[in-house]
Amino acid sequence: MTDLKSTYMGLSLKNPIIVGANPMVTKLDNLKKFEDAGAAAVVYKTLFEEQINLESIQLQSELTEYDERGAEMVHIHPHLEHAGSAEHLFNITKAKEALEIPLIASLNCIYPETWIEYAVELAQTGVDGLELNFFATPKDLQTDAGTIEDKRAAILKEIKKVVHIPVSVKLSSFYTNPLNMVGKLSEAGADAFVLFNRLFEPEIDINTQSHVAKLELSAEGDYKMSLRYIGMLYDNINASLCANSGIYEGADVIKLLLAGADAVEVVSTIYKHKPVQITKMLNDISEWMEKNNYAYINEFRGKLARVNTKDPFVYKRAQYIDLILRSEELLKGTTV
Repeated sequence: MTDLKSTYMGLSLKNPIIVGANPMVTKLDNLKKFEDAGAAAVVYKTLFEEQINLESIQLQSELTEYDERGAEMVHIHPHLEHAGSAEHLFNITKAKEALEIPLIASLNCIYPETWIEYAVELAQTGVDGLELNFFATPKDLQTDAGTIEDKRAAILKEIKKVVHIPVSVKLSSFYTNPLNMVGKLSEAGADAFVLFNRLFEPEIDINTQSHVAKLELSAEGDYKMSLRYIGMLYDNINASLCANSGIYEGADVIKLLLAGADAVEVVSTIYKHKPVQITKMLNDISEWMEKNNYAYINEFRGKLARVNTKDPFVYKRAQYIDLILRSEELLKGTTV
């Protein structure tokens, strides 16, 4: 028998597969399906301050559209305000009550004050952990990398002072040196890191000559950048490591565990293959462990991390030159 237990951000998990933040988790029926399929934990849909602000502005615009259009008219609606985070907090409380496995809240804010305010509110719902989405989309030529990074570290320090649940940081890969950024945030108190955020990218429809937004799932194999950085970070920081993006099969999870991950977050594979895919992935991991005589995950976790590999440059090199030199071998049998 194999034991798939893992520890992530201080939480004891029955296995390393976590359902990442996505719209599916807002339905209680789906949460139970994920749990029944074997998910070890769920990250609830992200609370976005930007979305709350936009919805509030839209509501006020709609409520005041016809104000003062009559001689004696001041307001045609009673005084109403947007509920802010209240609905999200109510829903996440219900989700926590419905699950026996850990539930992790997810947060993305704009201002330092609201990062702290919403972090406290989410922690008070009874969730088991908090995931902070730290990404910074470049908006100008003047802001330097150090300013962005220092602001993130300062926010994390303040949040750690006021919440008493584990806090993970989900990072984008676009920081100048992600390894250094992880080091800074680890010193600031992060209990775990999720590598990496999958960000929205703008698209253009050439027929309508307009910007469009599409839901695009990650592609199989997109986990490779996560694998590279987790392989370099393993045994170098006092925080858990979680991989994200393009993790579709049990074999993908095994690779990331070998690199040093404590857990993985999956979303796209569930969209494509339904919650039963979690069960299949867990079965594949167990079969591989039995075949290789592993009883516990920690017997092989980090086995192929940088600190344990015979090739000290495997995680550093881009291998572009090597691929060019071996192009004939790699392309053998391919016709153009």
